[in-house]
Amino acid sequence: MKGPDRKIDAIALEVLRHAVAAIADEMNANLIRTAYSPNIKERRDCSSAVFDSHGRMIAQAESIPVHLGAMPYSVAAAIDAVDAFSSGDIVVLNDPYAGGAHLPDVTFVAPVFIEERLLGFVANRAHHADVGGKEPGSLAGDSVEIYQEGLRIPPVRLWRAGEIDRDLLDLILANVRTPGERWGDLRSQRAACITGIDRLQALCQREGATMLVEGMSAMLDYSERRMRHEISQLPRAEASFEDALDDDGVSGDPIPIRVRITILDDEIEVDFSETADQALGPINAVFAVTASATYYAIRAFTDPEIPPNSGCYRPIRIVAPEGSVLNASLPAPVVGGNLETSQRVVDVVLGALGKIVPERSMAACQGSMNNLAIGGIDPRNGCPFAVYETMAGGFGARPSKDGIDGIHSHMTNTLNTPIEALETSYPLRVERYELRTGTGGDGQFRGGLGLRRDMTCLAKSARVSFLSDRRTTRPYGVNGGEMGAPGENVILCDDGAIVLPGKGVVTVQYGDTVSIRTPGGGGYGAATRRSDAARERDCREERTSRC
Repeated sequence: MKGPDRKIDAIALEVLRHAVAAIADEMNANLIRTAYSPNIKERRDCSSAVFDSHGRMIAQAESIPVHLGAMPYSVAAAIDAVDAFSSGDIVVLNDPYAGGAHLPDVTFVAPVFIEERLLGFVANRAHHADVGGKEPGSLAGDSVEIYQEGLRIPPVRLWRAGEIDRDLLDLILANVRTPGERWGDLRSQRAACITGIDRLQALCQREGATMLVEGMSAMLDYSERRMRHEISQLPRAEASFEDALDDDGVSGDPIPIRVRITILDDEIEVDFSETADQALGPINAVFAVTASATYYAIRAFTDPEIPPNSGCYRPIRIVAPEGSVLNASLPAPVVGGNLETSQRVVDVVLGALGKIVPERSMAACQGSMNNLAIGGIDPRNGCPFAVYETMAGGFGARPSKDGIDGIHSHMTNTLNTPIEALETSYPLRVERYELRTGTGGDGQFRGGLGLRRDMTCLAKSARVSFLSDRRTTRPYGVNGGEMGAPGENVILCDDGAIVLPGKGVVTVQYGDTVSIRTPGGGGYGAATRRSDAARERDCREERTSRC
């Protein structure tokens, strides 16, 4: 160890905090840069974070919220599964019932040693475009048990002391449709881990192990103090809010999500006890996902500048009964919990907090990730292909601003797959990509517009899986603002335009077009209070059809 151990003061703490955050950012940048699949390389559907030796998250790359709040559960599962870590070990897992979120999200956890002392862990999570299961893309909108959703990997070492377990790798790759792409993405996740290990070791050499370890604990305490201060500024109050998912993909009944939030001095209790029991279809969430969405919503509502780490979440108590749709039990299908249900958790938490502090309330965003998976045989090479995509939509209006058009919101923070990359990688042709006029809820401030994206199948046939919401329910407005428009899933074929449910699986033929039309955001304030200048701008920019 080269660097001397020094005392932690405010300046040293801030330097360390940013240094560790930079490590997480560089890990994620390397993961994106070296990935094989467009889903990671182009859409950036991945996240990275740094943890201390106890598995407490110290810093994260500002990427995918639903990954990051849940990743500490993965690290905890890895620590429980391994008796003694060695340098060069990397644990892989995706099992939602053993630290994961849903099966396509594969997590790597690697220990970091300095002179045989366990300094901490680095971890990353990436959404793989296919991990097996009954449908290409591992996105079955009609699954009724997790065994239909893909290969479950409990926390196991894929690399031991730097040597790969070839038997385990062969088992994984034998159970996916695109093994070459999967192996490439797995290697990119390992490369990100190695980057994190190298940078954390270098930081330790420069600052000293004792200072770094004490600094990590100080970072957690700092975030906790700031969160407690923010909570203490809120009124001592209790509020409830209810919204619903359209259905579970199997039955046609809405799935209510209910929350009661209580502000207690410098802590918040978030109680989902009145939420629906776990569903038959694939919209169940494991507790890690529910916690992640709750943490995100509270941090966004209080102070988004609070450093996001495990200390930030200490003052938040979450109640979600086991066996409910927000804390599902094996073998419930959960692929949509991470994607759709997490969004509705945010909607209800922000809705309840908005009742407590009305001046901070905002309208609902589109409330869906509009998940789409398409798979079949690529006629260009005779090999299987699987593409996974989420679609942007309308952002909710705020007390002083219109909602943003065509953007990923809340628990997702991905990009779209660029048309050029999509058409190069897959037998698909993008026919239309445009904003949907008039989909944002009217109001003093208007909700953002949804999108329309049409893709034509160029394979002989393909299976198409939809997992989307807000097709019958609509994003709510606040303070007199109107609701955003619902989305639609449509197949354009020789038989005309066929409107499909929000969740399900269909087979399309060569020349058929899949048209995803995403919801708009809710409006804020009464429409009669919207300025004439804003209405003229709406008409000029074709944001509304009421001209």
